[in-house]
Amino acid sequence: MVRFKMLLYIFLLVGCTSSIPEKSLPYLNGYWEITEVTFANGEKKNYTVNTSVDFIALEEMKGFKKKVRPKLDGSYTTSDDAEPFTIIQQGDTYILRYKNNLSTWEEQITVLNENNYVVVNQDNITYHYKRFEPLKIAP
Repeated sequence: MVRFKMLLYIFLLVGCTSSIPEKSLPYLNGYWEITEVTFANGEKKNYTVNTSVDFIALEEMKGFKKKVRPKLDGSYTTSDDAEPFTIIQQGDTYILRYKNNLSTWEEQITVLNENNYVVVNQDNITYHYKRFEPLKIAP
């Protein structure tokens, strides 16, 4: 079963490749809001309201992602928890490789531009994000 999963994963990475130029990688920096998850069986879950967003910081192919909660005053509530990652280039694709004390996992970047990014994980679950725009409340 493990061999089958590995073969399926390799097939998905090779068969679903999308060329992302290296110059686009800095677009990962910033705040991102999840909009949709597509599961391996084709089912989708849409997110219309999010109480937290992901903050990503990237520098020289290494970075971290953490959850933050936007506040009405434009600031964010955050914790000290962050998921460190490295970006690995495989051919013309880029893989986010996460590693912590409990687990290691990967996500392939399939779309990346100034306002959107999409990743697919080892379980063939696709995560769609859009650039987060904080509420602007004028005094």
